[in-house]
Amino acid sequence: MSDSPPSPAETSPAPPVRKGPLSFLSGALTSGLLAWMFLLLSQRVVGYYALHPPHYSKPFAQSIATALKTLIVGMSFLATFSCAFVGLGLFLVFIRSLLPAQAQKPS
Repeated sequence: MSDSPPSPAETSPAPPVRKGPLSFLSGALTSGLLAWMFLLLSQRVVGYYALHPPHYSKPFAQSIATALKTLIVGMSFLATFSCAFVGLGLFLVFIRSLLPAQAQKPS
């Protein structure tokens, strides 16, 4: 065992690996697939609540049921939008990664 401190080359972390276009494309396709599945789920949730509206005799229970229904429908469409937005962003990054890099000029 050596008591000498490690050299800077041993302690410095390796530079991060750059992601390639295939990584961006697979992420965009995965996110797009999830967005499509969430859209189908959202449509089914809306259809279910349209056919089965909550009916309670107490106004407080009716208010809670309506709030819960609104929350569930809103969250399902929020998941759809989020995945679609991420998928679109990753697809744009994929397109940009295919273009040749431009040399930056000093200002």
